[in-house]
Amino acid sequence: MAQIGNFKRGEDGSYVGTIRTLSLNVKARIMPAESSQNDKAPDLRVFVGSVEIGAAWKRTSQENTVYHSVKLDDPSFPAPIFANLVEMDGEHALIWSR
Repeated sequence: MAQIGNFKRGEDGSYVGTIRTLSLNVKARIMPAESSQNDKAPDLRVFVGSVEIGAAWKRTSQENTVYHSVKLDDPSFPAPIFANLVEMDGEHALIWSR
């Protein structure tokens, strides 16, 4: 697994940082999603500028650690990117997974 992003969490529940891969090097915002009655609706939305490129769902690991499962997608991507947003040393890392 590789770290593809660094984020700082704001008091409003949003995250601001960067996503870096071989094809991306962008500033991104991860914002709380509007509440929904749908159980499968994302908890967070991922934006680059005004363009939404992904969503995230709150999860809890077997060790009782809270993290977000993130899916990034865009027509320019050959396939979606899956990652986990996890807290590490007071900041949040976006860890790519296959």
